[in-house]
Amino acid sequence: MKIAIGSDHRGFLLKEELKKYFAGKRIEFGDFGTDSTDSVDYPDFAKKVGDAVTGGEYRFGVLICGSGIGVSMAANKHKGIRAVNATNNNMAEMARKHNDANVICFGSDFIDIQHAERFFEIFISTEFEGGERHERRIKKMDNN
Repeated sequence: MKIAIGSDHRGFLLKEELKKYFAGKRIEFGDFGTDSTDSVDYPDFAKKVGDAVTGGEYRFGVLICGSGIGVSMAANKHKGIRAVNATNNNMAEMARKHNDANVICFGSDFIDIQHAERFFEIFISTEFEGGERHERRIKKMDNN
């Protein structure tokens, strides 16, 4: 499994910590920027990660900004991306279980590395439940 990761300037430090975590767990990843705390526009990085995930080379994406809201909104504009701004264990789980989310977003101003690691682990280890009602809803999202 390969993970596409990206952030804006406010998410940069948490992104760097997550990369260390991925390396320690031997999780393959691609870093789609940014590469410093210099101000940048988060939609640019949401697009890069979205393209990487929908292109098929990466199974999941991780996006980080200050609140997690901006990258989530920008990522969800990308056809085929279902992004969640996970702020607790249940959100990380249910995003996968019922919505087949493929991008998890974090707000670096609101969670620390330990929470990001835990939410990420829950997210990638939870399987999509499937079923007619969940699949019907996902098709409606994907067709908008």
